[in-house]
Amino acid sequence: MNKVHIYLLALTLAVIGLGIFLYKILVFHFPLLPEAKARVWQVETKLTFVAKGEAVRVRLFLPWNSESYKVFNESFISRGYGLNTPTNGVNRRAVWNLREARGKQTIYYRAAIRRLETKPAITEPPPVEKPNFTGADLIAAEWLVDFIHKKSIDNCSMAARLIQRLNQQPVTNDNLTLLLNKHPGEAGKMALAVKILALAGVPARQVNGIHLSEHSQKAELVHWLEVYDGKQWRSHDPVTGLPRLAENYLAWWRGPAPLAQVTGGSKLEVEIDTSSNPEAALQAAIAEIGYTKPLLLKFSLFNLPLHTQSVYRVLLLVPVGVFVLVLLRNVVGVAMFGTFMPVLIALAFRETQLLWGIVLFSLLVGLGLAIRFYLEHLKLLLVPRLAVVLIAVIILMALMSIFAHQLGIERGLSVALFPMVIMTMTIERMSIVWEERGAAAALKQGMGSLAAAALAYVVMHDGYVKHLFFVFPELLLVLCAATLLLGRYSGFRLLELWRFRDFQKEAA
Repeated sequence: MNKVHIYLLALTLAVIGLGIFLYKILVFHFPLLPEAKARVWQVETKLTFVAKGEAVRVRLFLPWNSESYKVFNESFISRGYGLNTPTNGVNRRAVWNLREARGKQTIYYRAAIRRLETKPAITEPPPVEKPNFTGADLIAAEWLVDFIHKKSIDNCSMAARLIQRLNQQPVTNDNLTLLLNKHPGEAGKMALAVKILALAGVPARQVNGIHLSEHSQKAELVHWLEVYDGKQWRSHDPVTGLPRLAENYLAWWRGPAPLAQVTGGSKLEVEIDTSSNPEAALQAAIAEIGYTKPLLLKFSLFNLPLHTQSVYRVLLLVPVGVFVLVLLRNVVGVAMFGTFMPVLIALAFRETQLLWGIVLFSLLVGLGLAIRFYLEHLKLLLVPRLAVVLIAVIILMALMSIFAHQLGIERGLSVALFPMVIMTMTIERMSIVWEERGAAAALKQGMGSLAAAALAYVVMHDGYVKHLFFVFPELLLVLCAATLLLGRYSGFRLLELWRFRDFQKEAA
């Protein structure tokens, strides 16, 4: 009866998991392959501030559709605030209003960004307004205009020469020192470039945005220059000044105004998170074909904050690694220490990389084992002995990091990512096996654990596996069903067939 029950339970789990899997593929067109990672990004902007108990107005510049990017799936998340999104032809803003608020406030803006392959639009620049330089500032600005004018032939070359001059270090010219001191920072430098070019009659504007990385990250604001070359606006690199910008720079807003402002509050902080993944591309495809907030997507991992999604990208791989261990232990017959130790070591390998991880693991366990054998002569009780080994492991990790840093081996610093408690228990169990069954048995189990961790790392680090189990977490039900079936397996293990091969020959 128990056997039938397990089979029915495994079948039920497998049917549910595969049913949801096929439904998401056939109905929602979830991608099976991790493709187009650099084409779609999720951007999340978090605003926090302290309200003073009066009327509150929060303004935030918003990214806008351009020839390079399309913004879709926007959402504005706040508690009780009214919202409107005015535009002025150049910039777009979100304005939140609330009659009264007090205490810490949090507002979110989320959007998906898709890269486009279109030709830039032809637009006429507004009339150039002369900047309000006066006195010594005017003399210094005119000197700089004359300097770049003599070494350029058109608007773009003037802008390139100007940016190069503003970035030149050290600053040895008094005129330049005067101007830069009044326009500090990278944003101030671009604002100064706009005013200098305006003094020369060249249409230019400051652009503020972020770099859309291929990895999840906290984005920093970057500032660059757009110059009208007579036909179109050309973006200039803020470092080299050349009229071509590095790929994946998203123009967020234009002008010297700050990204966000608050009235009726203080201590405003703005945090931007970006993430590039095929799940975002999936959401874009669903939005474009007319799906509006499907129930399956609404209650899915994709609606979690980006930093929480990053956590689950790792956690959802742990069952995969555990399943690999089940196969190795119950089917192959590999001897290893502990049930989950190799999986945790495999997670540490994600940062150290496989080769360096094996070297650091072997070195740490070897040194810890030597200390454990020394403690055996002191006749300590179990808990104090484990505590001493734990302290020794932490000291060894710190020393290894220090020596690795001094030797310029940056991978060696990742030894701190090894789970110290698991390492302590591994050293303790290995020493016990060494004493009870000999060095050969201890080394065999240690090598088995290391091999299992390496194989689990290879499987968990595979891009297809990571994509599959984050996009289709219901596959964990199928994995659970397979594990239940393996739990009833009582036949020979593969290594046992090799071990008893002589008996098989005699029986034949």
